[in-house]
Amino acid sequence: MARQLWFLRHGEAEPHGARPDSARRLTERGEAQAVAAGRALAALGCSVTHIVTSPKIRGRDTARLAAPPLGVEPVEHRALASGFDRDDASELLHALGADERLLVVGHDPDFSRVVHDLTGARVDFKKGGVAGVRMEGTTGGELLVLLRPRELAAIAGA
Repeated sequence: MARQLWFLRHGEAEPHGARPDSARRLTERGEAQAVAAGRALAALGCSVTHIVTSPKIRGRDTARLAAPPLGVEPVEHRALASGFDRDDASELLHALGADERLLVVGHDPDFSRVVHDLTGARVDFKKGGVAGVRMEGTTGGELLVLLRPRELAAIAGA
């Protein structure tokens, strides 16, 4: 089994301007998206070994709500707050063992750009959506799946 890098974009959040960007919270819908994402990943047999999250409230709460079915405690990673890129992803991957799976929880357009840089795929990353990448080395990979929130909810049985 190869290393895998999974991306979970934070769930729907309060509108811009509701409070400072780093303090914006998930809406009820965003909370449901986060729970469904965790349940769906578990149902798909995606046994992540590590979860790293943006320190922004909406990212942190998405990770916290998605984590229980995966059995992994999220850890904040500052680079996920803004400007997360291919080099940041490679740095995280260097710390993984050969068959480990990492779930990163954060923001777009960063995630769309990193998925493209790693796989060449152009993705429309919905809030609460998930993308899985099987890594070949630490600089390139193959897009395994791109799931929208409604697909995750269906898989989760929500």
